[in-house]
Amino acid sequence: MNHYIDVILAIPLENMFTYSITKAESQFLKVGMRVSVPFGKTKIHTGLVGAIHTNPPLIYDAKEIHQILDEKPIVTSKQLEFWQWIAKYYMCTVGEVMRAALPNAFILESETLISRNLKKEIKDTDLKDDEYLVFEALHHQSSLKIQEVSSILDKKNVLPVIKRLIEKEVILLQEEIYDKYKPKYVRYVKLKAEYTSEVGLHQLLNDLSRAEKQKQVVMTLFSIAAKTKKPVKVKDLVEESGSSPAIVKTLINKGFFEDYHIQTDRVQYEGEDNEATKALNAYQIEALKQIKTSFETQNVTLLHGITSSGKTEVYVKLIESVLAEGRQVLYLLPEIALTTQLVTRLQNYFGDQVAVFHSKYSAHERVEVYNHVLGNSAKAKIILGARSSIFLPFHDLGLIIVDEEHEQSFKQFDPAPRYHARDAAIVLAHLHQAKTVLGSATPSLESYNNAVENKYGLVEINRRYNNVQLPDIELVDIAEKYKKKRMKGHFSDRMIEEITEALDEGYQVILFQNRRGYSPIVECNICGHSPECPNCDVSLTYHQFRKQLRCHYCGHTNAMLLKCMACGTSNLDTKGFGTEQIESEAKTLFPKAKVARMDLDTTRGKYGYEKIITALEQQEIDILVGTQMLTKGLDFRNVKLVGVMNADNLLNFPDFRAHERSFQLMLQVSGRAGRTKKQGKVLIQTYNPYHKILQQVSINDYLGMFKEQLQERRDFKYPPFYRLIKITLKHRDYNKVETASDWFAKSLRQVFKANVLGPEFPGVSRVRNQYLKNILIKIPQQQSLGKTKEAIKKINTSFEAIGPFKGVRVILNVDNY
Repeated sequence: MNHYIDVILAIPLENMFTYSITKAESQFLKVGMRVSVPFGKTKIHTGLVGAIHTNPPLIYDAKEIHQILDEKPIVTSKQLEFWQWIAKYYMCTVGEVMRAALPNAFILESETLISRNLKKEIKDTDLKDDEYLVFEALHHQSSLKIQEVSSILDKKNVLPVIKRLIEKEVILLQEEIYDKYKPKYVRYVKLKAEYTSEVGLHQLLNDLSRAEKQKQVVMTLFSIAAKTKKPVKVKDLVEESGSSPAIVKTLINKGFFEDYHIQTDRVQYEGEDNEATKALNAYQIEALKQIKTSFETQNVTLLHGITSSGKTEVYVKLIESVLAEGRQVLYLLPEIALTTQLVTRLQNYFGDQVAVFHSKYSAHERVEVYNHVLGNSAKAKIILGARSSIFLPFHDLGLIIVDEEHEQSFKQFDPAPRYHARDAAIVLAHLHQAKTVLGSATPSLESYNNAVENKYGLVEINRRYNNVQLPDIELVDIAEKYKKKRMKGHFSDRMIEEITEALDEGYQVILFQNRRGYSPIVECNICGHSPECPNCDVSLTYHQFRKQLRCHYCGHTNAMLLKCMACGTSNLDTKGFGTEQIESEAKTLFPKAKVARMDLDTTRGKYGYEKIITALEQQEIDILVGTQMLTKGLDFRNVKLVGVMNADNLLNFPDFRAHERSFQLMLQVSGRAGRTKKQGKVLIQTYNPYHKILQQVSINDYLGMFKEQLQERRDFKYPPFYRLIKITLKHRDYNKVETASDWFAKSLRQVFKANVLGPEFPGVSRVRNQYLKNILIKIPQQQSLGKTKEAIKKINTSFEAIGPFKGVRVILNVDNY
């Protein structure tokens, strides 16, 4: 009897491919192991065993596999079940889910580039013959394709050799060659074990009686270690003792000290005793009790707690009870920026049981965390991560916490799978028979509606921690201020007055402007020409710091123009303003204050967020100017004033969620103010202070906003009453996109009648030289979602078979929010 396996490949294929295996291989292989297989004419791919059976394929002859890459499965059966659900629900292939779910180091392909790891010293004796040949070849060439390695070793299957070289850290994969975030090692020093006792230390000091400076360094090391109870950096020891690195080196050479390195970008827990978790106040105790009660009947509970009400401490108590049962916890956050503060807090409570997983970690670090979770290691009982951490191989998940559940960062837009981590997390919890807590001060309309309709449990905390008052929110009419000439740049007299008062009292200030750069438009005052991006339909943003015009869609840059490209005059002016301009105006208006900026430009590095957040916490910054990164659940104790520089560009956005998002953003940024005893102040500058949303923000009226927006959604057929699927067509040729989108929309209308909108060009209709056209399908609650998707897939299959439309890319985006 012949034996076969179905293999999932990390490419967008509808079906799994069947390969033949021997009887012995069939007894060894398990679902979830990796195999290297031939695919196409010459390519070798890493695939994942999806099924083992004895049924030959009917359409083609099954090829043999090349090699088995694992000794035990690296993907669990629950993970595969979850992948299948994601692929089906979000209309993509399991291969695309596999590509998103597995760290890059697990998916080797014949076209993957490898290069030498220059940071690691390798001894020839550590390498086998075939490994040495590859290592030697990389001395003569900076990088090799895996196909080239195949010809060097004169054998087809080279993936096991590559795998061994990766494990020995001899080579790096292509993804890491361009990795901007280089691991950083910090050198630490400690007393050798025999000198740590009182007798040993006494003996050591006797031995050094003549070497006064060395003795001084030993005493300093002992006192720092006793005081901080933490590992001591060589740098700190040299500074504290007033000596030099040479003396430390001498003590290491004599065998009195021992040095070691810690890679600081891995989340290391270096404490000793875990802090006791904080005692909850009456409102938090009541909330915890209500959550546990709601879990008896509901699988999902929404915790609606106002900003600074202490939701994190409630989560911590829930985590404690799940860990006591020996189960794992997934704590999802929308933004990497948040992990910095939260990692510290959770590690203080739970020590090294906390593992962190997000995209700014290198491939090796991601593999390490993945393996800890797979092995149900004690180092990965609590996973703190961004949206991609829902794909980790959980062994026994007991609780998922989705913090700031309203955030749009939980939705993946490109590439496929275009999943929403909050919704997918609820399904993942269901597979593990776990509970889910969604937390937010400004819940999304969908979640709050589900809670109101009793699909979710609802628990509310309406008081801030320590009974601190909510900030006083004031709307400033800048139309009137401009008329009365009471503006200095983009600062109203009220804003200047409040900032001055806060700084004089020793408090800090946050200024929010949802645009980075200096100015979004550069315009000629004579002919009105404005420089635009050659690849996208947008004007170029002026970045003063680099004297550059930059496109925020494709990254195209130009040097700042000295004269107009159209009429040649040098009368150029900037229109609108971004964070850079606010930063420079703040420096001019408040020359004594330390002003910093937090946006995508200043946080590109691995530690970008950390540096700015730490500087603000340690009060090295007086005024922080930033984009919406600032709004996400960060806890700054000394911020008294928050200024929103212009509320109108949030409100006047062509999107059915614009008002809901504006409310959430402004209330969240307001929540950064006055988190200690003194009441905070929020100033919102606007041309339209009587706008309904701004009025609701000023009195913290979430319920008013919810009811009003819900009615609008009902009237205009939007979620939560209708589901949305957005179909985007993309091509370089404008006419091709026009005719293709018309054909697609007509075909959809034959099936769905009136609930098809478009095709329409989006606000930015050309990005990276590709024209875009959108079609929106609205699906009423009574209409079968499964059958709707099947109909769309059939139309898409017919579309792909039409010759003139060849090359037009179709992107399906389910639940487009």
